[in-house]
Amino acid sequence: MEATVSLFHDLRYEKKEETYPIKLCVIFNRKNKLYKTGIDLTKDDWVKMHSQKLRGTVKDARIECDLKLKVASDIIKSLSEFSYSAFEKQYLGSGFSKDVYIVYENYINNLDKEGRISTASSYACSRNSLKNFKTSLQFNEITPDFLQSYEKWMLKEGASITTVGIYLRALRTLVNQALTEGIIKIEQYPFGKRKYQIPTGKNIKKALTLAQVQKIFEYETVKGSTEDKAKDFWIFSYLCNGMNIKDIARLKEKDIREDKIVFTRAKTERTKRSNPNSIVVILNKEAKNIIKKWGNKQRTENSYVFPILHEKVTPKEERTLVQNFTHVINTWTKRIGEELKFEMPLTTYTARHSFSTVLKRSGAPVEFISEALGHTDISTTQNYLDSFDDNVKRDFASNLTAFTKINTKKKKEKATV
Repeated sequence: MEATVSLFHDLRYEKKEETYPIKLCVIFNRKNKLYKTGIDLTKDDWVKMHSQKLRGTVKDARIECDLKLKVASDIIKSLSEFSYSAFEKQYLGSGFSKDVYIVYENYINNLDKEGRISTASSYACSRNSLKNFKTSLQFNEITPDFLQSYEKWMLKEGASITTVGIYLRALRTLVNQALTEGIIKIEQYPFGKRKYQIPTGKNIKKALTLAQVQKIFEYETVKGSTEDKAKDFWIFSYLCNGMNIKDIARLKEKDIREDKIVFTRAKTERTKRSNPNSIVVILNKEAKNIIKKWGNKQRTENSYVFPILHEKVTPKEERTLVQNFTHVINTWTKRIGEELKFEMPLTTYTARHSFSTVLKRSGAPVEFISEALGHTDISTTQNYLDSFDDNVKRDFASNLTAFTKINTKKKKEKATV
């Protein structure tokens, strides 16, 4: 007999707000076992979930349930001989599947549970792209030739080199796990020298000159307008070590200590839990004025500095709020950049690169810039640093023949005598 899996609304256990847990029911040899999905619905929403028109939380629940059904079904199909213990090893994460897409699903689910919504979304995009290229895939099928073919297919479909790199680095993470788990042997590992190397995107210029930054500071806006807000938040990011919008949104009053901000980047707080890198930002007059102008009026130690997020915000809500706010800021800063005749789009990302590059051109050590950006590897900082202006290069190049200047100076001195 083949095992089957379906959804079961367990009305035996009432939870908060009259909701009941949805479970997976796996049936084999006339026996059944239930497995938690982490999804709870009311009786009415359970009925709505099986209708054609779905909205809001019910629609989200349906998508998540369908996904869990698909994962369970794929695991059952991948087993040469079904047993509940073999199924549980893969579904509950205590085992490692040979099926690439099952491992993707488990990895994405774990990222969601940890609140790493953006990373989970990135891995989901990687999985979807790979699945469009090959609907079923085992780890032992991932060879250098397979990866070359997949790269060519992505480029033909219109993906950029940067996107190719992002998707394949996600896949490499899972292949590394498969190697650790013994699913593939070291001689089967497809990445590296003389095998397949993941392409890297060209480092396109993203930084402004100091003169261009000055034009932004002097650009006139209507006080209190959305354009005014966009300009101020761009400037705040630039002045505060190129702080990105997510970190700005997460700033709390307790992070401000007199004339400085001390914070940990959201991007690194999970990877550096035992020894998180704190970034120190010196607050100048302009940055303080922006906080006073756009910050929350009623403040407590644990309240957010800016009214972008709210208390008890979930990871998914946080991601949506930050994305929406970033979109608004970038829409208006791009218009400002167009008015100022800038060649590149003016975005919040430009603020971070401009902060680091202006410091470099002023003579600041790379080590200082690296610390200010919160990088643990100076090579990462080098990618942020834009090349010097042509005029600066000419000045440096002229020093190579500085002796001609000395000879000219001596001749002038003799002529004067």
